[in-house]
Amino acid sequence: MKKYFPGPSATTTAAALALTLALTLTACSQEPADDDSPGGALSHIHGLGVRGDTLYVATHDGIHTPDATGRPTLVGDRRDDFMGFTVTASGAFLASGHPAPGSGGPADLGLVESTDSGRTWHEKSLGGEVDFHSLDTASDSTVYGYDSTNGRLRVSPDGVTWEDRAALRALDIAVSPADPATVLATTETGVAHSTDGGRTFAPGEGQVLAYVSWGARDALFGVDQSGVLFRGTETSTGAAPGSGIRWDRVAAVPGGAPQALTVVDARRLLVATQDGVYESRDGGRTFERRVTVTSGKEGH
Repeated sequence: MKKYFPGPSATTTAAALALTLALTLTACSQEPADDDSPGGALSHIHGLGVRGDTLYVATHDGIHTPDATGRPTLVGDRRDDFMGFTVTASGAFLASGHPAPGSGGPADLGLVESTDSGRTWHEKSLGGEVDFHSLDTASDSTVYGYDSTNGRLRVSPDGVTWEDRAALRALDIAVSPADPATVLATTETGVAHSTDGGRTFAPGEGQVLAYVSWGARDALFGVDQSGVLFRGTETSTGAAPGSGIRWDRVAAVPGGAPQALTVVDARRLLVATQDGVYESRDGGRTFERRVTVTSGKEGH
């Protein structure tokens, strides 16, 4: 059985997530980024990634990385709205979203890839067809993408050819590092899980979370809509990964509502909230702000 936290706070979180899902599945803004943000601040964060010890932040206005003083610097010259973003085990960047206003091309990027840490990008597939709001890769390099326009999970062995899998309303997905066929999805009724590569999902239940990230077998974390961090522990001995998870509260992340979550390992994780990108190196018990953020309209 998954552990459920009942009461008003759970109801409020579910309602907030339902509203976020509604906004996410209907549209995402292509307006230019705010020009009145404080110097060095980012807004509208959609994804986080690390390569080595370098932090990369996917935003409404391109990919940024902080310099030695914590001031974000644009990587490359593309200011696309990167809605989905992940760093693969090989170090490649995968992203999706929309081109910068005035840059031409189709409204949806499909899947794009960078092999030089975001300095240049090329289209891999689905240009003009799909806007992935969440991307993750499995240990065998299978690419999972949540197609927000059609409310469907899509899966590819190589990022080029795709298969449609289950239809569902989700905000975020995470693939098990131990089993490429196990995937979790955050829904307004709880965390839904699949053990057949996303072809079918058990109904979402238990803790209502906004974002999940599974950095290693022992490093599953989720954050709810209010910014409370939870750690997931598998409870079904001998069962498929993800089929029985207990969610235990760790701490409240500074800065309020979350915009993105990335787990590196059992001790290191990064969370973007309304006022900063925060990093923890002790499993989420304490956080240090890496980058300043100004409140955007929503995360994903």
